[in-house]
Amino acid sequence: MIFIDEILEKPSYGWTDVNGNFYKPTNKELLREFFGRLNVFKNKKNWLAFTSWVSILILLPFFFLFVFKYFTWPLFIAAFVYSMIIMGTHGTIWYHRYSTHGAYQFRNPFWRWLTQNLVLKIIPEEIYVLSHHVHHAKSDTPGDPYNAYGGFLYCFLADVNHQLINRNLSEADYNKASGLMEKVGIYRNSYKQYQKWGSIANPLTTVSFIILNWSFWFTAFYLIGGIPLAVALFGGACFWAIGVRTFNYEGHGKGKDKRTDGMDFNRNDMSINQYWPGIVAGEWHNNHHLYPSSARSGF
Repeated sequence: MIFIDEILEKPSYGWTDVNGNFYKPTNKELLREFFGRLNVFKNKKNWLAFTSWVSILILLPFFFLFVFKYFTWPLFIAAFVYSMIIMGTHGTIWYHRYSTHGAYQFRNPFWRWLTQNLVLKIIPEEIYVLSHHVHHAKSDTPGDPYNAYGGFLYCFLADVNHQLINRNLSEADYNKASGLMEKVGIYRNSYKQYQKWGSIANPLTTVSFIILNWSFWFTAFYLIGGIPLAVALFGGACFWAIGVRTFNYEGHGKGKDKRTDGMDFNRNDMSINQYWPGIVAGEWHNNHHLYPSSARSGF
């Protein structure tokens, strides 16, 4: 468990209080940590978190353009289906089931690459995968990077505040962490590069990959339905990217025991099955915590 304890960068307010119990930071502490870890001018090792949130900021104008200029009910339905069903399902099958848990395999790298690029690239795999291993090992206990007991903001800002890799790993531990990303197929930094950039992912290849991915999909949407469709679907992607940051807060009962007999069979943590994510994205969360390496959790 020592490796799991150390793999993520501990926030300045820590995981526990002086008595070893879970420490719930104030909103002021959470926001100070958030903006401090986004500051690439102070520390270039903050580049990965910065890139993730810059993606959100770039997508926001598309969302507002759709709402205030291009809104029609057919486009609304298209954006809804793209964000809730297509991107939601992709999040389940790519980030959750494959990249983290290795619940299935691909016959060759082409199908892996195709699956990885089925939708707009917004969340770097490193931010999701490493922290999710810790989440399962420490679910709803101190060290869980999106512990619902910490409150909404604790979970919403977790990708920056709690999910980044520890910047001071030994070479042996870095190689273990990097090994967790091997099946994803991204270019991984050497230990020397990690010491420079503070990440497994490489900034040049990561940013280039996002630009190429977005360029392809904007062109494809434009050719299918012109600027209105492209704006609508990029706006829908923005909605998903913001909404997915609330999932674990909701999926673990908002810090309360909302498990229901006959519905939630895993009693080792506070995860719950929810109809909406289960139906639209195949994410029955309590079932998943019961069988994390299963490719499907709907039974």
